[in-house]
Amino acid sequence: MEGRWGCGCFSFCIYTLVMLPGLDVGRKYGVCVSLPAPSNVSISSFNMEHTLRFLPGLDTPSDAHFAVQTSSLRRRNVWRPVAACSQLTAGQPCNLTRAFKDPFTHYQARVQAFTATQASPWTVSGQFLPLSDTVLGPPEVSVSGCGNCLLLHIGVPTTLGRLKDIHRQLVLRVQRTRDGVEFTMSVPYEEEHVIGYLQPGVEYCVSVSVTSFFNTKPVSSQPHCALTSPPPSRRSLYVVFSLVAAFCALGFLVTGLVIYSGQLSFELLRERLPKTLSYVLLQCQTGGSAPVQLSDCSSTEEQL
Repeated sequence: MEGRWGCGCFSFCIYTLVMLPGLDVGRKYGVCVSLPAPSNVSISSFNMEHTLRFLPGLDTPSDAHFAVQTSSLRRRNVWRPVAACSQLTAGQPCNLTRAFKDPFTHYQARVQAFTATQASPWTVSGQFLPLSDTVLGPPEVSVSGCGNCLLLHIGVPTTLGRLKDIHRQLVLRVQRTRDGVEFTMSVPYEEEHVIGYLQPGVEYCVSVSVTSFFNTKPVSSQPHCALTSPPPSRRSLYVVFSLVAAFCALGFLVTGLVIYSGQLSFELLRERLPKTLSYVLLQCQTGGSAPVQLSDCSSTEEQL
């Protein structure tokens, strides 16, 4: 030990060698351990973003700061300081995402309070395995209709590009808005899916969650709703009705013309037919030797 420091709060002092932030690396100072240790040290994780939280010990002075160190079970008793968390204030969280690089390794963290002349004992967290202890949040979801189906687009949350490797399956919860009828289906993790055999023109809502082989803590997305096929607008209905009416009017017009033309042809035929028959009969009587005027047909017909 390099020196003794008096401690007013204890009848005796416990000495330890610590590295005080802000001082030259390698210089060791004897510090009286008199500060209360931090409490409630815990590590939480969401989508592979790891955060350490803690509470200062009772009666910790307001000018106290806190330092964080991490260790892996592969290298027991080897603690590494977290540079970004070397002078935390009371209640300030510490991001351990970069410190916990291997998702398959167990880690621990510890926190210490210190001032210029005092330090607290270290408080160690429980073991943390990133792959299984993180909470898998929902992916980015968009839904659109495709007739009697829904087209589902899936996006991966952008968290250091590691989530897509651990996502293995999607759980889709599909609910019909009209009556609440729903069903659940599991599909492979892909960027696009078609949910088929749905009713056309009906609204459905889809909630999506992800699962993996090592994690059982998924969180479902908010429902995303869409119509399988959009309902026709009023303008479209007007256009359809107008076209139907136009076709009907055209059909009636064509039918009337056909009927009128038939009647006109029949009248002309009935008027011309007797003259034609008389001409043919007269030709037969004369043997076709002399032309006969049609105007004489009526008189010839009377003589006969």
